[in-house]
Amino acid sequence: MARAPLLQLSGISLTFGGAPIFDDLSLVVQPGDRVALVGRNGSGKSTLMKVMAGLVEPDRGDRVVPPFVSVGYMEQDPDLSGHATLGDYAASGLPEGEEYRVAMAAEGLRFRADTPVNSASGGEKRRAALAKLMAEAPELMLLDEPTNHLDIQAIEWLEAQLAESRSAFVLISHDRTFLRALSKATLWIDRGQVRRREAGFDGFEDWRETVWAEEDEARHKLDRKIKAEAKWAVEGISARRKRNQGRVRALAALREERRAQVRRQGTAAMELEAGPTSGKRVIEAKGLTKAFGPLAVVRDFDLRVLRGDRVAFVGPNGVGKTTLLKMLTGEIAPDAGTVTLGTNLEVAVFDQTRAQLDPEATLWDNLTGDPTMRVSGQADQVMVRGTPRHVVGYLKDFLFDERQVRAPVKSLSGGEKARLLLARIMARTSNLLILDEPTNDLDVETLDLLQDILGDYDGTVLLVSHDRDFIDRVATATVALEGQGRATAYPGGWSDYAAQRGVVQAEQDARPPVASGNAKPPARKSQEALTFSERKRLETLPDLIGRLEAEIAKLADLLADPDLFGRQPAKFRKATEAMAERQAALAAAEADWLALAERAEG
Repeated sequence: MARAPLLQLSGISLTFGGAPIFDDLSLVVQPGDRVALVGRNGSGKSTLMKVMAGLVEPDRGDRVVPPFVSVGYMEQDPDLSGHATLGDYAASGLPEGEEYRVAMAAEGLRFRADTPVNSASGGEKRRAALAKLMAEAPELMLLDEPTNHLDIQAIEWLEAQLAESRSAFVLISHDRTFLRALSKATLWIDRGQVRRREAGFDGFEDWRETVWAEEDEARHKLDRKIKAEAKWAVEGISARRKRNQGRVRALAALREERRAQVRRQGTAAMELEAGPTSGKRVIEAKGLTKAFGPLAVVRDFDLRVLRGDRVAFVGPNGVGKTTLLKMLTGEIAPDAGTVTLGTNLEVAVFDQTRAQLDPEATLWDNLTGDPTMRVSGQADQVMVRGTPRHVVGYLKDFLFDERQVRAPVKSLSGGEKARLLLARIMARTSNLLILDEPTNDLDVETLDLLQDILGDYDGTVLLVSHDRDFIDRVATATVALEGQGRATAYPGGWSDYAAQRGVVQAEQDARPPVASGNAKPPARKSQEALTFSERKRLETLPDLIGRLEAEIAKLADLLADPDLFGRQPAKFRKATEAMAERQAALAAAEADWLALAERAEG
């Protein structure tokens, strides 16, 4: 027997004083649904979720929730007034005796339940709201960007909890890895229309491109039909004294249909331009030590960053990632050790607090008021990589419309604030880019574009992020801060770090305890047997070889351009060096695999 839906929206229409956000929208959420809700920033994802939660009343249409169904919504800006501590707020909806659920969630989400509300940060309040929802475990959970302000360990905890939950849920998130792991269906909002696909997020991009290709083909056919009918209408004047009025009306209807079609929003015209080439050595850190009272950030930490490196910094919230970044750029002095910066550095910084933006000032004033962008005597222009641009035209490149230009920054969404900060950064040249949590609130399309831009950027990148997919796509090295002053650099992105960390931990777990008294040491293994780390390396080498071969092929395509050296000599030199490095790594990996495989078979 089929179970009743948990939530049903029928004929929903909603307008906020302008063009409709939704028109005649209908959707159903069934028991067991695990839905990714995706769409561009500003497409209405959060608004739709608020309609689903019953917090926004539509202009028309019905929202039906059966009386036995509880719906929980994680607010982005929760109201904690009337509660003394974060734990009090999180437990406020629980039956007596079940407060332990909050303690479990607080441990997994890494916040202190006894933190006073009036001293809690915005991130801590969001984690308390998430803990409240997880502790209550309603039949339907609506989660709007739940991974924002969570570190990777907390994200993995949340991922595991949701995977085991019996609740249905709808997720809005920019974290691809999170969506792939949890979603079994996808709701896509595009220009006021909601499409549903009975498959998870993993195939979303292919599905989206297929839908758009079909749409473009249909539009092309309509344009050809309008052109043919218009030609008939004009030529028919001389050919016939009286035209077929039915065909004329049909032509008018075709033109009206074409006008009614909503163009897709383009991608932001973002571009990074490297400044003068920095020295080969960008940062040399030796013996760095820093502590705040009993809290050690790093102890005796060494790091060398070379031109073109992309270094990601990962670790729990509060472990000191931003502090380490500031030490490496000379903004904070270490307690011990030295930092030597390279020559000709031009630094651009994207800070996670968006502190460079004045929330009370307009978008216009945030750009024209920046002395590095100001054009002398021109109040309506900004300097963009050495060229004056009208402020409205430049903001349109980042998908802002004219109505927003004179609005205060505080009225923007999180994703829009991130795009505005990127507009400021990308207006100037740089060769060292500091990105502290750049992925928060950005939609998938903008993340794709940012990743491509960083791939083509000739400078050096230092990145702090909790987005595992983004780190994998961008980073060439990962520095893991694990607490108590431990910081270790690993080659590759997040997945490479996780695999290497797992091997190290497994070796430690497999190591026999130190013998005491007269106990005999364990018998020595045969010389031919593989150690645990050798077995793991044998398993992972094929993937490494495949990745190196793909990178070599990509570099070969780049170097095949005969004009590359004359047009971009720095890029040619960098690609040549990378090619030699990867060819050497491939030869070493293949030799390792052959030697280990022979020993394993012998």
